[in-house]
Amino acid sequence: MNINTNTWNKIRYTIYTPGYDLIASYFNNSRKKSIDALGIKPRDKILIIGAGTGLDLKFLPIDCEITAIDITPSMIEKIKHRNKILQLNLKALVKDGQATEFKDQTFDIVILHLILAVIPDPVSCIQEAERVLKQGGKVAVFDKFVHKNQKVSQLRKSLNLITNLLFSDITRNFESIVNHSGFTVLSDMDADFHGNFRLIQLRKDN
Repeated sequence: MNINTNTWNKIRYTIYTPGYDLIASYFNNSRKKSIDALGIKPRDKILIIGAGTGLDLKFLPIDCEITAIDITPSMIEKIKHRNKILQLNLKALVKDGQATEFKDQTFDIVILHLILAVIPDPVSCIQEAERVLKQGGKVAVFDKFVHKNQKVSQLRKSLNLITNLLFSDITRNFESIVNHSGFTVLSDMDADFHGNFRLIQLRKDN
């Protein structure tokens, strides 16, 4: 049985919403580094897929147009509450990151922080990011992936039976995901937990 479904994600992240910031804010330095590297310009249109409670928002310029989506309604409510303080130009919507329903080439920037290892179909997600991104637009990826050029160990596979149930898949290979898109990889750096998390920047050239 495939436990990683939209239905299960809604259930578990609804349960986690009240305490989500306490744990996920651990990654704020990496979030900031990922966003700073994008070189966001005034009036850029930004899409955050799998926005969670909106922890990325405080690192974004106030003069851009932000759309934050998440499949969990309680997360979106938390984003709206957060923005009462930040006062960003923000739309927060309940949407599936695998099929956003936005028009082609709508956004200048797409942020994929801690979503490609969670969403049921990461290939559909990255292809959707490519579809809605303008030519020359950039994507920021921050997530947990298997180290480059390494196979998934048996220990990792065993641990994944628990982590995939509770919060995230820890066996995903970024290269096998991005190869289903036309993105150019601009940078790829190790991040948290000895490089088990990576900061990756992509560009849409065609």
